[in-house]
Amino acid sequence: MAAGKYNIQIDQGSDFAIDLTVKEDGVVKNLTGYSARAQMRAKKSDTSAAATFTCSVTNATGGVIKMSLPNATSSSLTAGRYYYDLEIYTASDAIVKRLLEGEVTIDREITR
Repeated sequence: MAAGKYNIQIDQGSDFAIDLTVKEDGVVKNLTGYSARAQMRAKKSDTSAAATFTCSVTNATGGVIKMSLPNATSSSLTAGRYYYDLEIYTASDAIVKRLLEGEVTIDREITR
């Protein structure tokens, strides 16, 4: 199954967090034994990440993942467009599944 598309908008200098419920064929996926990770890059081909989201499985049996970015990180990013994806994985990357991908727009902060 291909990764879903979901675009994100983040205000520069603000905290960002989203809770996502993972489903397969309409049924909540049990994420016991899985971890999650997500990064954003200015270009898909960049070798280094512009930022790394903090990801955690907050309810394994309910299929819930929290993906967040603190204000200190969003403050340091240049306003503009980036690309991200979110993966779940098991120990030693025995299983890796990309769940989401899309664009991240960082909206310029006015109050500093």
